[in-house]
Amino acid sequence: MEKKTFNRRKLLILFTPPAVIIALILGFLIYSASYYHADDTALAALHSDSLVAVSETDYGWFFDGPSKENVLVFYPGAKVEETAYASILHRLAEENMDVCLVRMPLRFAFLGINKADSVLRGYDYRHCFIGGHSLGGAMATRYASDHGDKIDGVILLAAYAYGQLDKDMFELVIYGTDDRIVSRNKIEDGRETATDRYIELCIEGGNHAQFGNYGAQSGDGTALITADEQQSETIRTIVKTIKDYE
Repeated sequence: MEKKTFNRRKLLILFTPPAVIIALILGFLIYSASYYHADDTALAALHSDSLVAVSETDYGWFFDGPSKENVLVFYPGAKVEETAYASILHRLAEENMDVCLVRMPLRFAFLGINKADSVLRGYDYRHCFIGGHSLGGAMATRYASDHGDKIDGVILLAAYAYGQLDKDMFELVIYGTDDRIVSRNKIEDGRETATDRYIELCIEGGNHAQFGNYGAQSGDGTALITADEQQSETIRTIVKTIKDYE
């Protein structure tokens, strides 16, 4: 009898709230330790060239192209190494849009929603935009919804708005026909509360992962076009949207 009582006490101690919280934290840390890594194409884009100067910063990476007017703060997707987006962002910086690529705590943007505050304090641009991929895009809109005085528009790659944006902001949503990760229902719902300057593009043959360069993503569809093609169409649409905005 004494032994059973002792075991019950041990179980009660084990499942007290602090013990549960510690177990959850440890579980999350273990879960976050496995993530998608940037491939060679992305890593090559971290080097400067004649058009774009790339530098590592306190917040992540800065892609400094010809633009003196426009800057994009970019939040990466969940469990994706931020440098996996270097290729598309380097190419975007060539096209009149400097880019601040933000490194997120444990690679989860919900742990750094307000990182744009410290990023934007270091720059002086006429137009400031924020966006990201997947969870990063959703958290970017969360920031934009609370800082309409700082942000002119949002750019969402395989993502949807999370929070009510100012009606005069432009809102650009881009996703692929073969994306099996982003919620189409959420994108459709987002049209009901979209800004007055809402633009949507569905890339034929595109999937979820190919907005970055980190290989295949679990649960995603198989793309019918290359990552280069998907990113090129994305860049063309962003550049046209910014040009029309100006």
